[in-house]
Amino acid sequence: MGLGLPLSLCISPGSLNKDPSYSLQVQRQVTVQEALCVIVPCNLSYPRDGWDESAAAYGYWFKGRTNPKTGAPVATNNQSREVEMSTRDRFQLTGDPGKGSCSLVIRDVQREDEAWYFFRVERGSRVRHSFTNNGFFLKVTALTQKPDVYIPETLEPGQPVTVICVFNWAFKKCPTPSFSWTGAALSPRRTRPSTSHFSVLSFTPSLQDHNTDLTCHVDFSRKGVSAQRTVRLRVASMELQGNIIYLELQKGQFLRLLCAADSQPPATLSWVLQDRVLSSSHPWGPRTLGLELPGVKAGDSGRYTCRANRLGSQQRALDLSVQYPPENLRVMVSQANRTVLENLRNGTSLRVLEGQSLRLVCLDRGGRIVGPSQPSDPGVLELPRIQMEHEGELTCQARHPLGSQHVCLSLSVHCKSGPMTGVVLVAVGEVAMKILLLCLCVILLRVRSCRRKAARAAPGMEAADAVTD
Repeated sequence: MGLGLPLSLCISPGSLNKDPSYSLQVQRQVTVQEALCVIVPCNLSYPRDGWDESAAAYGYWFKGRTNPKTGAPVATNNQSREVEMSTRDRFQLTGDPGKGSCSLVIRDVQREDEAWYFFRVERGSRVRHSFTNNGFFLKVTALTQKPDVYIPETLEPGQPVTVICVFNWAFKKCPTPSFSWTGAALSPRRTRPSTSHFSVLSFTPSLQDHNTDLTCHVDFSRKGVSAQRTVRLRVASMELQGNIIYLELQKGQFLRLLCAADSQPPATLSWVLQDRVLSSSHPWGPRTLGLELPGVKAGDSGRYTCRANRLGSQQRALDLSVQYPPENLRVMVSQANRTVLENLRNGTSLRVLEGQSLRLVCLDRGGRIVGPSQPSDPGVLELPRIQMEHEGELTCQARHPLGSQHVCLSLSVHCKSGPMTGVVLVAVGEVAMKILLLCLCVILLRVRSCRRKAARAAPGMEAADAVTD
C-alpha cells in the first residue's frame, strides 16, 4: 500500500534540476547589441543545509562547458578565485547569492561573448551546486542603435542655440559612453569628447551654416565601434540690401522682430505693415519696440517697416515671405474669355458638347495659378476644340517642397444632336442635381396651373360669343 506524500518541485522554464531543493530563474536567451551593456536578472534558492547566517555565500558564472571546479569563471564574488582574462572588468556578479540573487551585468559586449552561461553556488560545508542545465544564452548582434538629436527645426542666424544628443540604453550600473560633435558650424574647440549619458551642445549659427551637417558621435570603450546621428541645419535666410532685410519662414513658425533707435530725447517707434500701423511706443517708454508673430500665416507676408520719429525720422524695412504648401486648390472654367463656372472643387463632374472650346485654370488659396500642365503657362489647360477622346479625368497637381495637393475633375463629352448655339456647360454635382430637379417640378406645376385656368375660361368665352350673335 503506497503513501501519498506531498512533493514540492520548482521547475524553471526550459530546464529541470535533478535536486528539487535547488532552483534558479533566469531568462533563457538574452540579446544585446555589440559594444553595449546588458543586465541579466537572476534569482535562486538552495537548501538550508550545513550553513548558518554567518557563512559566506559565493556565486560563480561560467561560460559554456567550463569545469566549475577547475576552470575560471567569467564573474564571481569570491575574491580568492581568478576570473577569465577576457571578461575581467566587463562581467560583474551584482547579485548577492546570500540573499537569493545571482544577477549579472555585462559591459562592453563583444562578439566573442556569444555563448551559453550557467551559475554555481557555494555556501557552508554542504551547499555545492552547479546549475549546468539551467542558464542563459547570450546572443550578440551588430550595433544598429543610433543616438537621438534634439534641435530646433529652424535656427536664427546670430542667435545661440542648444542641441541635445541622447543615447537611450544606459543603466545605472553600465559605463557611460563618450560623446563628440562634428560640423562646419562648430569651432575645433567644441569637438572635444565628453563622457556622460547625454551631451549638450551650444553654438551660434550663421547664414553660412545653412544646409550644413551636424553630427553627434557616441564612442564606446572598444575601438572601432561607434554610433552616430547626423542632422541638417536649417538657418532662416536673411538678406540685407540697403535698408531692407529679406526673410523667408515656413508657415507656423515663430517670429519676433525688435526695433531699436538711439536718440536723445528718445524717439517714438512704430511697426507698420504696408500702410497699417501694428504697434507704437511712447517717447517716455523703452527705447525698443518688439513685434511677435507666434505662428506666421500666409497673410503675414509683406513689408514690415520700423519707423523712428523725433527730431527727424529714420526707418528700416523687412520683407517677410511665408512659405507654405498648396492649399484649397480650385478650378475656374471659362470659354471665349468669359467665366462660365468657378470654384470647382475636387470630384466635380463637367458636361460639355463636342466641338466646344474650354479653358481650365487651376488656382490656389491665394488666387495664384499653379500646376505643371503646360510649360508655357503652368496651371492653365487650353482645349480649343473638345473631342470625344478628351473624356475622362483631368487632374491639376501643385507640387511644393513643403507638400503637394491636387484637384481632380471628370470631363463628360456629349455629341451635338442638331444646330445649337451658345454654351452648354454644366457642373453636375449632388447639390446641382437637386436644384435642377426642383426647378423642373416648379415649371411643371406652373404649366398645369395655366392649363386649368385656360380650360375654365373657355365656356364663358363661348357663351359671350353666342349672346353677341
